[in-house]
Amino acid sequence: MDWLAQNTLLPSDLGLLGLAFLGAICIGLSKAGLAGTATFNVILMAKIFGAKPSVGIVLPLLVTADIMGFLLNRQGGSWRQVLPMVPAAILGVLVGWQLLTYIDNTSARWLIGLIILGLLAFNQILARREDLFRALTQNRGFTWGMGLLGGTTTMLANAAGPIMTVYFLAQRWDKKTYLGVFSRFFLFINLFKLPFSRHLGLVNAPSLYTNLVLLPGVVVGIGLGWWILQKIPQKYFEKVLTVLTALAALWLILSAN
Repeated sequence: MDWLAQNTLLPSDLGLLGLAFLGAICIGLSKAGLAGTATFNVILMAKIFGAKPSVGIVLPLLVTADIMGFLLNRQGGSWRQVLPMVPAAILGVLVGWQLLTYIDNTSARWLIGLIILGLLAFNQILARREDLFRALTQNRGFTWGMGLLGGTTTMLANAAGPIMTVYFLAQRWDKKTYLGVFSRFFLFINLFKLPFSRHLGLVNAPSLYTNLVLLPGVVVGIGLGWWILQKIPQKYFEKVLTVLTALAALWLILSAN
């Protein structure tokens, strides 16, 4: 425990340490196909490490998981299918980078909490008007808007998964193509974000040591995710997770003061 306290950003409290590993497991679960766990991870990490520091702690873990996801799904989709989203997503990352430069930790907690609640509401609307969103994906302005929103939210909170899931699912690709394009997009955008997080001081030596300690949790999460998908219908799992994530987002906002 002394080494952890001196070289990492991990809390000394065993309960919080357990929650940090749960957050790492959630990253693995999301890459295994349980997408809703990604937003729950954002809330957990922001609560444990602070809203802004958590962005830098989570990012290298996401990159590692994205590399594994790309290797597993590289036979599906192509880089050409990723390209329409890239310019807007890059612009969104730059917007998010500037916002992180000026906001403090309390404001970041408010912003992340509100983003998560907005994404949950967005998903509920999608479930009722899926036909509308599929039609909108043919509009170039909608593509740019989703890419800009995705880039901004991923830089601010590593929380673009729900946004990009909406866009990619609306393309009506088969599962293999969807997973291949999804893994390519996030591998690219998360690698692109690294220098900006480093510039903000969010990725540093202590945060990287923290990543090394939490990395086994990501691997466990990937394996656990495959097992859960075989045993429990995903729609029931996602419904429970949606409620827990909404409560956690409110908790993050209310405890920001």
